[in-house]
Amino acid sequence: MIETNFIKLYESSFQDNWDLNAFTDLNESTTLTYGEFAKEVARLHILFEIMGVDKKDKIALIGRNHTVWATVFMATITYGAVIVPVLHDFHPESMENVILHSDTKIIFIEPKNWQDLNKDKFTQPIFSLPTLEIIKGKNEITNDLWKKVDDKFAQTYPDGFNPSDVKYPHILNESVICLNYTSGTTGFSKGVMLTANNYAGNILFAKRLDLLFKGEKIVAFLPMAHAYGCAFDFLYSLSAGVHIHLLGKNLSSQSLLDAFRKVKPHLIITVPLILEKIYQKRIQPIITKPAFKAILKVPLLKRLVYTKIRKILVASLGGNFREVLVGGAALSVETEDFLCKIKFPFTVGYGMTECAPLISFDKHKDFVKTSCGTVLPGIMKARIDSHSPHNEPGEIQVTGENVMKGYYKNPEATAAAFTEDGWLRTGDLGILDRNNRLYIKGRIKTMILGANGQNIFPEEIETRLNNMPYIDESLVIKRKNRLVALVYPDFHEMEETGITLDELESIMNSIRLEVNKKLAIYEQIGYIELRQKPFEKTPKRSIRRFLYVEENNV
Repeated sequence: MIETNFIKLYESSFQDNWDLNAFTDLNESTTLTYGEFAKEVARLHILFEIMGVDKKDKIALIGRNHTVWATVFMATITYGAVIVPVLHDFHPESMENVILHSDTKIIFIEPKNWQDLNKDKFTQPIFSLPTLEIIKGKNEITNDLWKKVDDKFAQTYPDGFNPSDVKYPHILNESVICLNYTSGTTGFSKGVMLTANNYAGNILFAKRLDLLFKGEKIVAFLPMAHAYGCAFDFLYSLSAGVHIHLLGKNLSSQSLLDAFRKVKPHLIITVPLILEKIYQKRIQPIITKPAFKAILKVPLLKRLVYTKIRKILVASLGGNFREVLVGGAALSVETEDFLCKIKFPFTVGYGMTECAPLISFDKHKDFVKTSCGTVLPGIMKARIDSHSPHNEPGEIQVTGENVMKGYYKNPEATAAAFTEDGWLRTGDLGILDRNNRLYIKGRIKTMILGANGQNIFPEEIETRLNNMPYIDESLVIKRKNRLVALVYPDFHEMEETGITLDELESIMNSIRLEVNKKLAIYEQIGYIELRQKPFEKTPKRSIRRFLYVEENNV
């Protein structure tokens, strides 16, 4: 158990950083200081008291990144209740199931999401985000509710709300403070029970690395309802006195780059997709030109060109960051290789919701290409279920401070998630080198068995395809003993270059042959099948692979 109390981290941070800026909503240009944020948290504590919220009651939170979202989250866990953050782009039926399964007492939700739900299923009080207006549940308790809150707040703090008033109850690190429902690509949602200790392991590890310092800035654009964005964009930054700029609505590549240029963040926390799109759309078309290839054959010119590209890329991301942290999925081989060549300051970590989320990480100066970092020293342990863990891929199994308590109201799934001796089964295949550094090879459930028993990892083939022209996304499956690549074309690129669907068929065959040159015999793509519609995704933007794998693929 971590000695430092997780909740007390925020009591100290709010007191120590009282006059510093805590949050800015970039879509609204509104800013709250740490003191103002702590005051809003205190008001919600009074709201919970009036509404009869007990310790360990569940509170659902459904919406995009916003200061009020952060306030509800922090108020819930510092009150002693359990937060149930739900990604705003969950399917409405999934949202309903999560709310009902988690036994929530109050729901905070954006109006758009509320409109899509079956309202007859819910009897709990419903509050609108970000206005906090009561949209369902008006009764003797909620009548003139906010006036009651304001009156009681004035009585409780007659001299105003001051740093000395930030005093939270002693909530043990072993306490469950969050139910994080995850929708995987191969199954149904499960409520991951995360404790204060799980978060403490993540936050204190980040503090040890000095990723950010008091008064510095960050742009939080990953959904904070997801474990990755929650732990680092939000909870770690808030514990360190950082100014968090929230980008929740109208998220696009251009709005993100505009935010980076405006804020000039000191650290960028992102997913592979962002860097891969920049590489595919802005860099690859240049470096694949014959004239450019000729320049790269001259060592001195190559160094100068790589330096120039690195400076342009750094400037496009604000020009003020020390490093870029990549997580949530594997970075494509081509993108990673190029970023290493130009000495771009990035690193790739590994984790999962069940570890809140971090398992392994290296700062960019220690990052080894194709790895996903060193298993967190003193916090996590990992092992490979293989006869030769350093050479032969096997399931990555972990134990340590960050590992969840289990799945809420689901003892069967909890039992299946752990080995007999209590190690968490990650479901990922990998190897572990002698320096305790992890290398991911694929997912157990997505691994394809070749005709002669070879292990084929479709993700590796898909990353090669996704870096080719006119391919937006792909999925490799086994069909009648052949590997087939399902491809959703990049229709925007086709329109820009005037390529027709008939021409695309020929181009795809050329791409197949080119990709096959880089693959083993047993990994060869038999043919490419074009799709007219995007693949169905999870909230993490992973393809729901199981929907496209035919039952008769043997």
